[in-house]
Amino acid sequence: MNYNLPSHLSDLPVYRKAMDIIMLSRSISTYLNNDLCYLNNDGTEDNDIYFSGDIVQQSRSLAPEIINAERERHSEKKHKHLESLDRLTSKLYRNSYRLERSKSNGRDYLPILRGELKKFRKLQRSWMMTL
Repeated sequence: MNYNLPSHLSDLPVYRKAMDIIMLSRSISTYLNNDLCYLNNDGTEDNDIYFSGDIVQQSRSLAPEIINAERERHSEKKHKHLESLDRLTSKLYRNSYRLERSKSNGRDYLPILRGELKKFRKLQRSWMMTL
């Protein structure tokens, strides 16, 4: 992913953790999709497969929000990016709990994702104080 990064951004722990979350959520989603892509006995698909895509989409949005918050000069606009980052993190938590109820062996990896999200939130709080 190339977001035209400012040089200091790749050194930020919160940014590096966001990149780790992207890689982890992609891996989990790929693993889950193999178990959830089959049709149910009645011919319907498993609705949990959509949550696996959601965690990838939401995790991919973390890094751009960090970049936008870093680039923004006005505190009001910066605050909007920070709120968006907080919403994305909350949605990731919720979707990981939803996926944990799925019928897949990959659900065992979701507590790892939530642990990384907890670390991300701690880094996010300290990073927000520096903005």
